[in-house]
Amino acid sequence: SAQTSNLRLPVRCHAYKMRAGNLLKGALRSYSLPVAPWISPQRPLSLSIRSNCCPRHLRAHRLLGGSSELPGRPSERLQRLTAQVRRVSIMAASSATAHAHTNRLAKEESPYLLQHQHNPVDWFPWGEEAFEKARKENKPIFLSVGYSTCHWCHVMERESFESEAIAQILNEHFVSIKVDREERTDVDRVYMTYVQATSGGGGWPMSVFLTPKLQPILGGTYFPPRDMYGRPGFATVLKRVAEVWKHSQAKVEAQTEDIMEQLRQHTKSKKARRSVSDEGAARRLDACSHLLSQRFDDRRGGFGRAPKFPRPAEINALLANHIRCSETDEEAADDGHSLEMALLTLDKMAAGGMHDHVGGGFHRYSVDEYFHIPHFEKMLYDTPQLANSYLAAFRVTGRPYYARIAADMLDYMLRDLRHSEGGFFSAEDADSLDPATGQKKEGLFYLWTEKEIDEALGPDKAPLFKKHYYVKAKGNADLSSQSDPHKEFGGLNCLIERHPISETAAAMGMSEGEAEKVLAGCRETLHGIRAKRPRPHLDDKVVTAWNGMAISALANAARALAPAPPPRSFPVEGRPPSDYLQAAQQAATFVKERMWDADSGRLRRSFRLNASDAGGYADDYAHLVEGLLDLYQADGNPQWLEWAYELQDTMDSLFWDQVGGGYFSTTGDDPSILLRVKEEYDGAEPAASSIAAANLFRLAAFSSTEHGTKYRDRGVATTSAFGELVDEMALAMPQMCCSLYLQSIGHPRQVVMSGKQGSPDSEALIEAAHSVPAPDKVIIFVDPSVEAHAEFWRRHNPEVWSMVERGASKAAPRAVAYVCHNFTCKAPTSDPAKVKELLREDHPSRPNSSTAPSAVPRLSEIDI
Repeated sequence: SAQTSNLRLPVRCHAYKMRAGNLLKGALRSYSLPVAPWISPQRPLSLSIRSNCCPRHLRAHRLLGGSSELPGRPSERLQRLTAQVRRVSIMAASSATAHAHTNRLAKEESPYLLQHQHNPVDWFPWGEEAFEKARKENKPIFLSVGYSTCHWCHVMERESFESEAIAQILNEHFVSIKVDREERTDVDRVYMTYVQATSGGGGWPMSVFLTPKLQPILGGTYFPPRDMYGRPGFATVLKRVAEVWKHSQAKVEAQTEDIMEQLRQHTKSKKARRSVSDEGAARRLDACSHLLSQRFDDRRGGFGRAPKFPRPAEINALLANHIRCSETDEEAADDGHSLEMALLTLDKMAAGGMHDHVGGGFHRYSVDEYFHIPHFEKMLYDTPQLANSYLAAFRVTGRPYYARIAADMLDYMLRDLRHSEGGFFSAEDADSLDPATGQKKEGLFYLWTEKEIDEALGPDKAPLFKKHYYVKAKGNADLSSQSDPHKEFGGLNCLIERHPISETAAAMGMSEGEAEKVLAGCRETLHGIRAKRPRPHLDDKVVTAWNGMAISALANAARALAPAPPPRSFPVEGRPPSDYLQAAQQAATFVKERMWDADSGRLRRSFRLNASDAGGYADDYAHLVEGLLDLYQADGNPQWLEWAYELQDTMDSLFWDQVGGGYFSTTGDDPSILLRVKEEYDGAEPAASSIAAANLFRLAAFSSTEHGTKYRDRGVATTSAFGELVDEMALAMPQMCCSLYLQSIGHPRQVVMSGKQGSPDSEALIEAAHSVPAPDKVIIFVDPSVEAHAEFWRRHNPEVWSMVERGASKAAPRAVAYVCHNFTCKAPTSDPAKVKELLREDHPSRPNSSTAPSAVPRLSEIDI
């Protein structure tokens, strides 16, 4: 009880006791509470709060018991803590149940591996212990790869891995290895390359049979437990592989050697035939937009047929092409089509059931063509990427609707995915428990019957809500034959906006404002009711790359939303934009303190109770650098830019392909990873090289002439490494096309600002610079009165420091901005409107890529 001097949780599973203890200690530290924890495997967890607490401490203590005395954000943190501890308590209660089996996965920290700790299968984690057993006993390896919120992974576990009969076959004839693809993306990439090459498709769970040398024999995805639909069942496949291995091992090994050699040749580095010119770089973006237009669904938004996956890189490419065309004489040729495709897709996704209208955020993808019935898992990597796309649309169009959707997603992330110390968790599952049956069902947490809506909202509000969100007595999964092919959702409603709010309001005889206010109240009421349902599983590991994405989105939101923050309209909470900036800073600090080794300069892939054994991959470095660059541009603190330089240099030393250019996904240090793969597809997560290329062009703009040339040259080498692929199929890498657009611009415009950090005049200039949608700009803020700023810019860009120093000695004590392009600066101004005007001007002619930066004047040589 939180009302006494001891808070005791009857949690006897030690792993969950440690988790609960960490959650509680983190929250209590945020109030500077004197905490003395005692955690041991032999007794319940006990957190003793010493009796000499001051009244403020006691108020915080009572908050743990449900009081709301403390105002504002701290109480939200404790509410999040309460929800997290409740989840841990549920897991702990489950763990207290007697289990017939416990395997070595019980010692792991990965949520996915822990889900399989009580299977009768004798699972091993990926590592030498399993490899040695396979070699010693001359057994093939069965490799199962998935992640903790994967629906079909759960299905295969229930059907096969919990089966005593199937476990017996696996344990007798195979060494079974379980891998969390989100933690060991290096393992996943190697064998997914094989599965895709041999079957033409892929997905999770991924099931691959290997020799003791880790070479693939046979691969697939989900296998049903028994023979059905003309497909062999998992038991049949196991027996057949075991039989072939026993009688034809030499032949199998020879075939696997041949397969691996083919894969090595396929992934072998090849030197780029030619560098991509700046003029050629611009054409790639136009080609990508043209290919997207051929697949565009002009009625329902999105690209191609169902299922429809949100792919933020496609939206980014369309918006970038719109900006490119509007700045050149090609605007008539595009005729606004790029913008039209981007906005209709964003509109339909936000209106559809793929958007969680009650709780905020987006589900993974839509199974139908209407963005209606989703696959219900929620992934962290989707949320910030889509938020950035909506923020970009807001900057281009000025429509508050896009700002509201961005805030909706970020508020969900802060409310439901945030670690108590500032990082962000990975995902929420698609499945949740049905109390009526005791079984988990997909989407149950998010769906509603008409009766539930009527009872929750009453006769005054329910008709409006049902009208707007297409709620029906028989259920609403009826828009497409693909919405509910297995008839699972009869009588259930997945909320979708079939009409704009103006039509709904007119039909109900209300004003738009009045209707929106009532709907917001209804959503909040339903959110409170939904919170009492069994919640989907939370994957509570913190992944570096995805936190880099979160830092980027939060930092961009802090500036984009500052002039007119979206008002409260649940699930939008009406936060001040400074909350987003603070959250970005805290997430960056979490990654730096928990997941980065300052001595080696290396990142770890993830964190749960501890940092993972797996080192960071190329995408971890790329996305974190991107987030830090955006964070620097939001708060002007050079510590983030300093760290970005360090991480970029480390990424170059660990992952750079010396032969072909671009970045390998892995370091090549682990001998168990048989292929060193370079990602060549911008999917749900863009390729590391696509993000890194843009980072390099941006770093060049922040840097001195000498160092800027180095970063720009490496950026060009990166884009050139993928030039032939983009020529053949630009649609494979839309994010790389965005980076090619940055290359085509030449030297980005620099908005150099000098002033006192946090002062109103400095903030006004920064907001003005951020308000203009121009991908070709970087914002450099220098406070000449802060020694850390002066020292940083003297080292990294003495030209900028010289200009700021000379300008500060001549100017009045107020903030000034210099808009510079091709090393030529406009006259300094303290007028925010003038900054906007200068950034909206047509670009001056850009230098040819062959023009050396040293051939033009340095900033410090210009008479300003």
